[in-house]
Amino acid sequence: MGKVYIVGAGPGDPELITIKALKCIQKADVIMYDRLVNKELLSYAKEGADLIYCGKLPNYHTMKQETINKFLVKYAKAGKTVVRLKGGDPYVFGRGGEEAEYVAKHQIPFEVVPGITASIAASSYSGIPLTQRNISGNVTILTGHRVNEENHLLNNLSFLKAADTLCIYMGIGNIETIQAQLLKADKSEQTPVAFVEWASTDKQRTIISSIEKMAHDVNEKEIENPCLIIVGEVVKFHSKLNWFEDVPSRSMIVEAGASQ
Repeated sequence: MGKVYIVGAGPGDPELITIKALKCIQKADVIMYDRLVNKELLSYAKEGADLIYCGKLPNYHTMKQETINKFLVKYAKAGKTVVRLKGGDPYVFGRGGEEAEYVAKHQIPFEVVPGITASIAASSYSGIPLTQRNISGNVTILTGHRVNEENHLLNNLSFLKAADTLCIYMGIGNIETIQAQLLKADKSEQTPVAFVEWASTDKQRTIISSIEKMAHDVNEKEIENPCLIIVGEVVKFHSKLNWFEDVPSRSMIVEAGASQ
């Protein structure tokens, strides 16, 4: 019997991977990796390791989740050390829990190795602290995907009202609905919003907007996934704490609406 390691590869900057995750990559017989995993990390795989791409785009899956689950079990039963390499953290909108549950159901030994998730990376690399004394005492992490489902947190207006800082994953495709729900929750139209594309990579771009203009700016500035949306007064710190994008050759900062 082999073993499955469900491993977080971090947000994109290969130097942000943990030592434990790197050791897993180095000893793996099989690495099943996602689209947002930095391909540089695959260079640490041992000679002869099988590298299997499982990438997913919005509305298009190279490999269905059910197939991924079955391959994890198949390779482990063949005595292989299998690394399921996932962008960010496996247990934060990474479906790592589903994979772990499936592997456990088939009595396969497994471990889960955490990784830096997109909200933490986007916060640090854009100069936006998610918490700040006297400004933000709580952080809510939620998905903008399937926002029309009845039990989605964005449909809970009292919940949104209580949130000081919101970190929204996978929200670009439903930006109009997200904007409408924030306004229904009596969030000020002038509440700052940050869109952080490709956080921690050399393609990072931070666009500053507001709840009032957020849907317009997504279209006007052609904002695309992967993108982390941060909503709250802490976004104002971007102008003075941004360190990453100020480095020459890094991506530009676009202050949406600044010239309007």
